[in-house]
Amino acid sequence: MKLPGLTALLCGALALSPVLAEESGELHIDNGILRLGVDLESGGSIFHLSESGTGPNLLNHHDRGRFVQQSFYGNPDGSMWGDRPWTWNPVQGGDYRGKPATILEHTHSETALTTKSTPMHWATGEHINDAVMESSISLEGVIAHIRFRFEYHGDTSHGPHHQEMPAVFVDYALPNLVIYSGDEPWTGAGLTTHVPGWPNEYHTATEEWFAFVDSGRHGIGVYTPGAHEITAYRHPGEAGPEGGGCSYAAPIRTLAVTPGLELEYDVYLTIGTVEEIRERFSGIRATRQGTE
Repeated sequence: MKLPGLTALLCGALALSPVLAEESGELHIDNGILRLGVDLESGGSIFHLSESGTGPNLLNHHDRGRFVQQSFYGNPDGSMWGDRPWTWNPVQGGDYRGKPATILEHTHSETALTTKSTPMHWATGEHINDAVMESSISLEGVIAHIRFRFEYHGDTSHGPHHQEMPAVFVDYALPNLVIYSGDEPWTGAGLTTHVPGWPNEYHTATEEWFAFVDSGRHGIGVYTPGAHEITAYRHPGEAGPEGGGCSYAAPIRTLAVTPGLELEYDVYLTIGTVEEIRERFSGIRATRQGTE
Protein backbone atom coordinates (compact mmCIF):
# COMPACT_ATOMS: atom_id res chain seq x y z
CA MET A 1 0.00 0.00 0.00
CA LYS A 2 0.98 3.66 0.01
CA LEU A 3 1.89 6.53 2.32
CA PRO A 4 -0.79 9.16 3.04
CA GLY A 5 -0.87 11.83 0.36
CA LEU A 6 1.59 10.00 -1.94
CA THR A 7 0.14 7.30 -1.91
CA ALA A 8 -3.90 3.02 -13.80
CA LEU A 9 -3.38 -0.99 -31.81
CA LEU A 10 -7.09 -1.18 -32.30
CA CYS A 11 -8.17 -4.23 -34.30
CA GLY A 12 -10.86 -6.84 -34.28
CA ALA A 13 -10.63 -10.15 -32.46
CA LEU A 14 -12.62 -13.29 -31.85
CA ALA A 15 -14.51 -12.82 -28.57
CA LEU A 16 -14.26 -15.61 -26.04
CA SER A 17 -16.80 -16.39 -23.34
CA PRO A 18 -16.21 -14.84 -19.91
CA VAL A 19 -15.33 -17.29 -17.17
CA LEU A 20 -16.53 -16.89 -13.58
CA ALA A 21 -14.82 -19.09 -10.98
CA GLU A 22 -17.60 -19.21 -8.39
CA GLU A 23 -15.40 -20.58 -5.64
CA SER A 24 -12.99 -17.65 -5.84
CA GLY A 25 -15.14 -14.84 -7.20
CA GLU A 26 -12.75 -14.28 -10.09
CA LEU A 27 -14.32 -13.02 -13.31
CA HIS A 28 -12.35 -12.91 -16.57
CA ILE A 29 -13.08 -11.41 -19.95
CA ASP A 30 -11.04 -12.23 -23.06
CA ASN A 31 -11.15 -10.88 -26.62
CA GLY A 32 -8.49 -13.17 -28.06
CA ILE A 33 -5.81 -10.49 -27.64
CA LEU A 34 -6.06 -9.49 -23.97
CA ARG A 35 -7.33 -11.34 -20.93
CA LEU A 36 -8.46 -9.26 -17.93
CA GLY A 37 -9.71 -10.46 -14.56
CA VAL A 38 -11.46 -8.80 -11.63
CA ASP A 39 -11.85 -10.09 -8.10
CA LEU A 40 -15.48 -9.85 -7.02
CA GLU A 41 -14.38 -10.58 -3.46
CA SER A 42 -12.19 -7.45 -3.56
CA GLY A 43 -14.69 -4.86 -4.74
CA GLY A 44 -14.22 -5.78 -8.40
CA SER A 45 -10.56 -4.67 -8.40
CA ILE A 46 -8.46 -5.71 -11.42
CA PHE A 47 -6.02 -8.49 -10.48
CA HIS A 48 -5.17 -9.99 -13.87
CA LEU A 49 -3.97 -8.59 -17.19
CA SER A 50 -2.23 -10.77 -19.73
CA GLU A 51 -2.01 -11.51 -23.40
CA SER A 52 -4.73 -13.97 -24.31
CA GLY A 53 -3.81 -17.64 -24.20
CA THR A 54 -0.60 -18.51 -22.37
CA GLY A 55 0.63 -15.00 -21.59
CA PRO A 56 1.64 -14.45 -17.94
CA ASN A 57 -0.35 -12.20 -15.63
CA LEU A 58 1.62 -8.93 -15.38
CA LEU A 59 -0.19 -7.62 -12.28
CA ASN A 60 0.46 -8.23 -8.58
CA HIS A 61 -2.33 -9.00 -6.09
CA HIS A 62 -0.40 -9.95 -2.96
CA ASP A 63 -2.99 -8.35 -0.66
CA ARG A 64 -6.22 -6.30 -0.76
CA GLY A 65 -4.25 -3.14 -1.49
CA ARG A 66 -2.42 -4.47 -4.54
CA PHE A 67 -4.59 -4.29 -7.63
CA VAL A 68 -5.40 -1.85 -10.34
CA GLN A 69 -7.98 -0.09 -8.21
CA GLN A 70 -9.47 3.11 -6.85
CA SER A 71 -8.13 4.64 -3.63
CA PHE A 72 -8.72 8.09 -2.17
CA TYR A 73 -7.29 10.04 0.76
CA GLY A 74 -8.86 12.51 3.15
CA ASN A 75 -8.35 14.06 6.56
CA PRO A 76 -6.45 12.46 9.44
CA ASP A 77 -9.06 10.55 11.44
CA GLY A 78 -7.14 8.89 14.27
CA SER A 79 -6.92 5.56 12.45
CA MET A 80 -3.80 3.39 12.48
CA TRP A 81 -2.29 1.16 9.80
CA GLY A 82 -0.45 -1.14 12.17
CA ASP A 83 1.63 1.29 14.23
CA ARG A 84 1.39 4.13 11.66
CA PRO A 85 -1.08 7.01 12.00
CA TRP A 86 -3.35 7.01 8.95
CA THR A 87 -6.06 9.05 7.24
CA TRP A 88 -9.57 8.53 5.93
CA ASN A 89 -8.83 6.17 3.04
CA PRO A 90 -11.57 4.38 1.05
CA VAL A 91 -10.01 1.53 -0.93
CA GLN A 92 -11.77 -0.53 -3.57
CA GLY A 93 -10.24 -3.87 -2.61
CA GLY A 94 -10.49 -4.02 1.18
CA ASP A 95 -8.42 -3.33 4.29
CA TYR A 96 -4.84 -4.08 5.25
CA ARG A 97 -5.84 -7.05 7.42
CA GLY A 98 -7.40 -8.76 4.39
CA LYS A 99 -11.07 -7.93 4.98
CA PRO A 100 -12.77 -7.61 1.57
CA ALA A 101 -14.82 -4.72 0.27
CA THR A 102 -18.40 -5.47 -0.78
CA ILE A 103 -19.71 -5.79 -4.33
CA LEU A 104 -23.13 -4.21 -4.76
CA GLU A 105 -23.71 -5.36 -8.34
CA HIS A 106 -21.89 -6.50 -11.44
CA THR A 107 -22.65 -7.30 -15.08
CA HIS A 108 -20.54 -8.83 -17.84
CA SER A 109 -20.49 -9.87 -21.47
CA GLU A 110 -17.77 -11.52 -23.56
CA THR A 111 -15.48 -8.46 -23.64
CA ALA A 112 -16.92 -5.99 -21.13
CA LEU A 113 -17.92 -5.83 -17.48
CA THR A 114 -19.09 -3.37 -14.86
CA THR A 115 -18.86 -3.42 -11.08
CA LYS A 116 -20.25 -1.26 -8.28
CA SER A 117 -18.97 -1.58 -4.74
CA THR A 118 -18.84 -0.11 -1.26
CA PRO A 119 -15.19 0.68 -0.43
CA MET A 120 -13.40 -0.27 2.78
CA HIS A 121 -11.36 2.02 5.03
CA TRP A 122 -7.81 0.69 4.55
CA ALA A 123 -6.80 1.17 8.20
CA THR A 124 -10.00 0.55 10.21
CA GLY A 125 -11.65 -2.19 8.14
CA GLU A 126 -14.97 -0.35 8.24
CA HIS A 127 -17.23 -0.08 5.22
CA ILE A 128 -17.43 3.50 3.97
CA ASN A 129 -21.14 3.46 3.28
CA ASP A 130 -21.32 7.06 2.11
CA ALA A 131 -19.05 6.33 -0.87
CA VAL A 132 -19.52 4.22 -4.01
CA MET A 133 -16.89 3.02 -6.48
CA GLU A 134 -17.79 1.91 -10.00
CA SER A 135 -15.73 0.44 -12.84
CA SER A 136 -16.78 0.01 -16.47
CA ILE A 137 -14.24 -2.08 -18.39
CA SER A 138 -14.11 -2.98 -22.07
CA LEU A 139 -11.51 -4.78 -24.16
CA GLU A 140 -10.98 -2.89 -27.42
CA GLY A 141 -8.38 -4.73 -29.48
CA VAL A 142 -5.06 -4.43 -27.64
CA ILE A 143 -6.47 -1.80 -25.26
CA ALA A 144 -8.29 -2.34 -21.98
CA HIS A 145 -10.39 0.78 -21.43
CA ILE A 146 -11.55 1.48 -17.88
CA ARG A 147 -13.98 4.19 -16.83
CA PHE A 148 -13.73 4.71 -13.07
CA ARG A 149 -16.42 6.56 -11.10
CA PHE A 150 -16.30 7.66 -7.44
CA GLU A 151 -19.23 9.16 -5.55
CA TYR A 152 -19.07 10.64 -2.05
CA HIS A 153 -22.28 11.38 -0.17
CA GLY A 154 -20.81 12.06 3.27
CA ASP A 155 -20.91 15.29 5.25
CA THR A 156 -17.16 15.77 5.84
CA SER A 157 -15.17 18.13 3.66
CA HIS A 158 -11.73 16.57 3.23
CA GLY A 159 -8.75 18.71 2.33
CA PRO A 160 -6.83 18.40 -0.96
CA HIS A 161 -4.54 15.37 -1.27
CA HIS A 162 -2.63 13.58 -3.95
CA GLN A 163 -5.09 10.99 -5.29
CA GLU A 164 -4.10 7.78 -7.10
CA MET A 165 -5.81 7.60 -10.48
CA PRO A 166 -5.60 4.66 -10.13
CA ALA A 167 -3.22 2.66 -7.94
CA VAL A 168 -1.35 0.17 -10.18
CA PHE A 169 0.63 -2.80 -8.85
CA VAL A 170 2.54 -4.95 -11.33
CA ASP A 171 4.82 -7.96 -11.15
CA TYR A 172 8.22 -7.38 -9.53
CA ALA A 173 9.69 -9.02 -12.67
CA LEU A 174 8.98 -5.72 -14.48
CA PRO A 175 11.53 -3.36 -12.89
CA ASN A 176 11.98 -0.59 -15.45
CA LEU A 177 9.74 2.48 -15.26
CA VAL A 178 9.49 4.29 -18.60
CA ILE A 179 8.06 7.82 -18.93
CA TYR A 180 8.39 10.98 -20.98
CA SER A 181 9.12 13.97 -18.73
CA GLY A 182 10.31 16.61 -21.21
CA ASP A 183 8.67 19.72 -22.59
CA GLU A 184 7.94 18.40 -26.10
CA PRO A 185 5.24 15.78 -25.47
CA TRP A 186 3.94 13.53 -28.25
CA THR A 187 6.73 14.49 -30.64
CA GLY A 188 8.71 11.26 -30.34
CA ALA A 189 11.32 12.86 -28.08
CA GLY A 190 13.50 10.61 -25.94
CA LEU A 191 12.01 8.63 -23.07
CA THR A 192 13.45 8.16 -19.58
CA THR A 193 13.98 4.68 -18.11
CA HIS A 194 14.51 4.32 -14.38
CA VAL A 195 14.28 1.60 -11.72
CA PRO A 196 12.35 3.14 -8.80
CA GLY A 197 13.59 2.83 -5.24
CA TRP A 198 11.78 2.58 -1.93
CA PRO A 199 9.69 4.33 -0.65
CA ASN A 200 7.67 6.64 -2.91
CA GLU A 201 9.34 8.93 -5.43
CA TYR A 202 7.76 11.47 -7.78
CA HIS A 203 8.16 11.99 -11.51
CA THR A 204 6.69 14.32 -14.12
CA ALA A 205 4.91 12.37 -16.85
CA THR A 206 4.30 14.97 -19.52
CA GLU A 207 2.64 12.50 -21.89
CA GLU A 208 0.34 11.26 -19.08
CA TRP A 209 1.42 7.60 -19.31
CA PHE A 210 3.99 5.26 -17.83
CA ALA A 211 5.13 1.70 -18.48
CA PHE A 212 6.81 -1.00 -16.44
CA VAL A 213 8.89 -3.25 -18.68
CA ASP A 214 11.43 -6.06 -18.52
CA SER A 215 14.99 -6.08 -19.86
CA GLY A 216 13.59 -6.59 -23.37
CA ARG A 217 11.50 -3.41 -22.96
CA HIS A 218 8.25 -5.36 -23.07
CA GLY A 219 5.57 -4.97 -20.44
CA ILE A 220 2.47 -3.03 -19.41
CA GLY A 221 1.52 0.57 -20.18
CA VAL A 222 -0.94 2.77 -18.25
CA TYR A 223 -2.43 6.01 -19.63
CA THR A 224 -4.59 8.38 -17.55
CA PRO A 225 -5.42 11.51 -19.56
CA GLY A 226 -5.13 14.61 -17.40
CA ALA A 227 -2.59 13.21 -14.92
CA HIS A 228 0.84 14.80 -15.53
CA GLU A 229 2.60 13.41 -12.46
CA ILE A 230 3.17 9.94 -11.06
CA THR A 231 4.40 8.44 -7.84
CA ALA A 232 6.27 5.13 -7.94
CA TYR A 233 8.28 2.64 -5.92
CA ARG A 234 9.63 -0.90 -5.92
CA HIS A 235 8.90 -3.09 -2.89
CA PRO A 236 11.46 -5.91 -2.67
CA GLY A 237 10.34 -9.49 -2.44
CA GLU A 238 9.39 -12.53 -4.47
CA ALA A 239 8.18 -11.95 -8.02
CA GLY A 240 4.92 -13.30 -9.38
CA PRO A 241 1.27 -12.24 -9.28
CA GLU A 242 0.95 -13.15 -5.59
CA GLY A 243 4.57 -12.50 -4.59
CA GLY A 244 5.61 -10.11 -1.85
CA GLY A 245 7.62 -7.97 -4.25
CA CYS A 246 5.99 -5.51 -6.62
CA SER A 247 6.50 -2.54 -8.89
CA TYR A 248 4.04 0.23 -8.09
CA ALA A 249 3.06 3.47 -9.79
CA ALA A 250 0.04 5.72 -9.81
CA PRO A 251 -0.90 8.70 -11.93
CA ILE A 252 -1.76 11.41 -9.42
CA ARG A 253 -3.90 14.53 -9.29
CA THR A 254 -4.48 16.80 -6.31
CA LEU A 255 -8.17 16.68 -5.41
CA ALA A 256 -10.36 17.29 -2.36
CA VAL A 257 -13.11 14.82 -1.48
CA THR A 258 -16.06 17.00 -0.52
CA PRO A 259 -19.81 16.37 -0.05
CA GLY A 260 -21.54 15.57 -3.32
CA LEU A 261 -18.35 14.75 -5.24
CA GLU A 262 -18.95 12.73 -8.40
CA LEU A 263 -15.64 12.00 -10.15
CA GLU A 264 -15.15 10.08 -13.40
CA TYR A 265 -11.91 9.42 -15.28
CA ASP A 266 -10.58 7.14 -18.01
CA VAL A 267 -7.64 4.74 -17.82
CA TYR A 268 -6.16 2.75 -20.69
CA LEU A 269 -4.01 -0.38 -20.24
CA THR A 270 -2.04 -2.25 -22.89
CA ILE A 271 0.72 -4.84 -23.20
CA GLY A 272 3.58 -4.54 -25.67
CA THR A 273 6.97 -3.01 -26.32
CA VAL A 274 7.70 0.55 -25.21
CA GLU A 275 7.39 1.72 -28.81
CA GLU A 276 4.04 -0.03 -29.27
CA ILE A 277 2.71 1.32 -25.98
CA ARG A 278 3.60 4.91 -26.84
CA GLU A 279 2.18 4.66 -30.36
CA ARG A 280 -1.13 3.23 -29.10
CA PHE A 281 -1.54 5.90 -26.43
CA SER A 282 -0.72 8.60 -28.96
CA GLY A 283 -3.52 7.25 -31.14
CA ILE A 284 -5.95 7.29 -28.24
CA ARG A 285 -5.00 10.88 -27.45
CA ALA A 286 -5.60 11.92 -31.07
CA THR A 287 -9.00 10.20 -31.08
CA ARG A 288 -10.00 11.85 -27.80
CA GLN A 289 -8.97 15.28 -29.06
CA GLY A 290 -11.07 14.76 -32.16
CA THR A 291 -14.18 14.02 -30.13
CA GLU A 292 -13.80 16.60 -27.35
